[in-house]
Amino acid sequence: MQTPQLFIGIDVHKKSWSVSIRTDLFEHKTFNMPSEPDKLIGYVNQHFKDYPVECCYEASCCGFAPYRELVQAGWKVKVLNPSDIPQSAKNKDQKNDKMDCRNLAKQLQSGHLTGIHVPDEQREQLRSLFRQKNNLTKVMRKLKSQIKAELLYYGIKFPSQFENANWTKEMTTWIQDIEWKYVTGHSSLQSKLRHLAFVRQEWLTINKDLRQYVTACFNNDYQLLMTIPGVGPVIAIGILSELGDIRRFRKFDQLSSYVGLIPSIYSSGETVQIRGLTYRTKSLVRSYLIESAWVSVRRDPSMQAYYRSHTGKQPNKIIIKVAHKLLRRMWHVIKTGDGYKTCLKESTAEPG
Repeated sequence: MQTPQLFIGIDVHKKSWSVSIRTDLFEHKTFNMPSEPDKLIGYVNQHFKDYPVECCYEASCCGFAPYRELVQAGWKVKVLNPSDIPQSAKNKDQKNDKMDCRNLAKQLQSGHLTGIHVPDEQREQLRSLFRQKNNLTKVMRKLKSQIKAELLYYGIKFPSQFENANWTKEMTTWIQDIEWKYVTGHSSLQSKLRHLAFVRQEWLTINKDLRQYVTACFNNDYQLLMTIPGVGPVIAIGILSELGDIRRFRKFDQLSSYVGLIPSIYSSGETVQIRGLTYRTKSLVRSYLIESAWVSVRRDPSMQAYYRSHTGKQPNKIIIKVAHKLLRRMWHVIKTGDGYKTCLKESTAEPG
C-alpha cells in the first residue's frame, strides 16, 4: 500500500501567504493565510496528522526564516529560484498568487523542482556583513564622484599630484582648504566630506569585524585561501561569505557553474552558439575573482605562463580562463587541506 503524502506550494509575501495543499491523490485546498509558519503547521497537523510533508516556496525578501521553521516541524522544504519554476503560457498570461501556489504544488508533486542551497545562519549573517561592506564601498565611490563633479562644475581644478584615481589624506586636506566666495558653497562641500568621512569609518569598522570573525571561526579555510597568489584578505573573506563551505560541491564543474564562470550555450540542430558568460551568476564573487585573477597573473609565475599560453586571444577572455583556474585552486586547497605551493614549471592542466 502506497504511503499517503502531502505537497504544499506557498507563494510567500510579507503579510500573507497563498497556500495550495495537495495529497498524492487529489488537490485539497487553496487559501490565503497570515505569514506565520506555525499556523500552517497547526493546520496540517489537524487535518493531515502523520502525513509526510513536502513543501516549497520561491526565494524572496522573506529570506530563509520560513524554511527553518518548517524544517523544524519535520517537513522537507525547498526554496526555489523563481527562474527554475516551469510555467505554462497560461500561467504567464494570467498570473496571480493562487495560480502560482497551485503550480508550485503540482510541480513539487511531479518531482520537477530543484531547490537552491540554503546556508546555515552563521554563514548567512556573515554574508550580510560582507555585503554591507560592499554597499559602503559603493557609497564611498559615489560620494567621491560627487565631490569631484562639484569642483569641476565650479571650475576648480585639481593640482597635478592629485590627478589620479587615488584619494589620499593630502587630497582631502586640499579640498577642505579650498576658499569659496560664498559660505553656501563651502557648506555644500563640507557636508559631502563629512558624509564621506563617516562612511569610511563605518567601512573600516566592518572590515575589522570581518577579519576578526573569519580568523576566529573559519581560520583554517581562510589561511588556506591566502596561500594562493592573488588571493588577499578581501577575496578570501568574500569566498567564505558568499560561497560558504565549498566542500559541498562534489565536482569542480558544479562550483564553476554556481559562480557563473561557464559559457551560455544555445544549441539547436546543427546550430551551436556560445554566447559568453552565463547570466546566472554570483555576480559579486565573479567580479572579485576576475579582479584577483589580474593580481595572480602579476605575482604567480605559473599563472603568468598560463596567461601567455593563450597569447593572441582577447585579454578579457583570457582573464576569464585565469579566473576559472584560480577558482579551481581555491576549491583544491579547501578540499585537500593543503596550502598552495607556487611552481614555475606547473603544467597548464588544472589541479585537483
